[in-house]
Amino acid sequence: MLDEQTLNIALSEPLGVVGQVIPWNFPLLMLAWKIAPALAAGNTVVLKPAEFTSLTALLFAEICQRVGLPKGVVNIVTGAGETGQAITGHAGIDKIAFTGSTEVGKIIRATTAGTGKGLSLELGGKSPYIVFDDADLDSAVASYQGGAFEYLPKPFDVDDAVSLVKRANQHAQEQQNQQEPANRHHTPEIIGEAPAMQEVFRAIGRLSHSNITVLINGESGTGKELVAHALHRHSPRSASPFIALNMAAIPRDLIEAELFGHEKGAFTGANTRSSGRFEQAEGGTLFLDEIGDMPADTQTRLLRVLADGEFYRVGGHTPVRVDVRIIAATHQDLETLVQAGKFREDLFHRLNVIRIHIPRLSDRREDIPALAEHFLASAAQELSVETKVLKPETKEYLQHLPWPGNVRQLENTCRWITVMASGREVHVDDLPPELLNQQAEAQPAHNWEQALRNWSDQALARGQSNLLDEAVPAFERIMIETALKHTAGRRRDAALLLGWGRNTLTRKIKELGMRVDGSDDDDGDDS
Repeated sequence: MLDEQTLNIALSEPLGVVGQVIPWNFPLLMLAWKIAPALAAGNTVVLKPAEFTSLTALLFAEICQRVGLPKGVVNIVTGAGETGQAITGHAGIDKIAFTGSTEVGKIIRATTAGTGKGLSLELGGKSPYIVFDDADLDSAVASYQGGAFEYLPKPFDVDDAVSLVKRANQHAQEQQNQQEPANRHHTPEIIGEAPAMQEVFRAIGRLSHSNITVLINGESGTGKELVAHALHRHSPRSASPFIALNMAAIPRDLIEAELFGHEKGAFTGANTRSSGRFEQAEGGTLFLDEIGDMPADTQTRLLRVLADGEFYRVGGHTPVRVDVRIIAATHQDLETLVQAGKFREDLFHRLNVIRIHIPRLSDRREDIPALAEHFLASAAQELSVETKVLKPETKEYLQHLPWPGNVRQLENTCRWITVMASGREVHVDDLPPELLNQQAEAQPAHNWEQALRNWSDQALARGQSNLLDEAVPAFERIMIETALKHTAGRRRDAALLLGWGRNTLTRKIKELGMRVDGSDDDDGDDS
């Protein structure tokens, strides 16, 4: 519930006339959610219901009449899309609130630009002002590029949201009606609903107007190059080249020539002058993957380029000036490399201006089903076959695996499934053998309860039954063995640790067929 201070903020300044355009699928919800707060704030409402749910709005009008709402406070206008357009463009309306498709929302944004009208858009469940849990990268970036003040994933603290709205109102008075940027070439999308990936989307959105150097950290296979592509695509340099170079994949004696180019005759085989990756990336972005594998002498030359904006080709004597944004990535801990003297500290600080951490797949398990579906669809399209569909228990099983190869391993697994699975529906038994051999220990557990839960989930996913017949004896056996280990085989003391009498412990040992050292003399002290 809102406290009194929050309520005073919400009701302090009515806007005047508010045009409400609501969707067909939640007519009553929208009436309560949209219209009630507007009326409470002292506004007049012009409501345009969806064409197919006009009767609901007329019923609401009858309710307004019954409760004694003054005439003219709520005004309902029915009709098709042209009616909504008329409301949007009407000079007497001070604010437009719209919930619906992204395409219509873009039209409304364009129509209201420069008019001074207030605007509240919730487009396809993804608002540029409040982005839901299932928001994607494009939603986050579009929020910032479309003029949003902040990207606020749900759930959020109410007090923080109120403070943010106040600051956004101040900001909007200074900077309003920013134009929608032109559509850019689409690169492979990044899928992620997990909080850790939402933070990555947020960082990309914040950097969308910047040319600043970025360092990307993450294990192999987490998608570092995809993030680099996204940073470039949503930057002022998007119309210029994106050039990628993997430091670990190039022989050490060829790295400098790859980066900086070479003059004719610089070395054996250099029959012509060749431009390097820096020149190829002029005006755009140079992505240096696995920067931690860069040789020390090349680190020195890279540092000079970052400091001076110029370099010399191998064998050259004339400086070459470039305007290039650097995005570096590594799976290594550069701070450790710096301490070990394997990476220049001054270069590290040049690269570590903004750092983005890409989570492991095991740290974003909720994304695994969506990623798998995406990869299965891509593999099917690539191979011109029917798309495989994962059974619910198969999705559950995949979510509990460790995935040391991260997203790349999952992608390769989906290709294997597309080729090798016999039916359209993918059962647990259809997975690669190496995945079927991984048991409950696959997912690191914070406690024994979580480990037990993981084991149960996977056993049931495999079709196993009578779990307690296996689990209870195994549990008791482990507890007895551990207690006896801590007491050096003394059953009396082990029984105390377990909360049993010694007779009970002896009976359990016999029932389980355990061979243990230590005396089983019975002195009758059972409980």
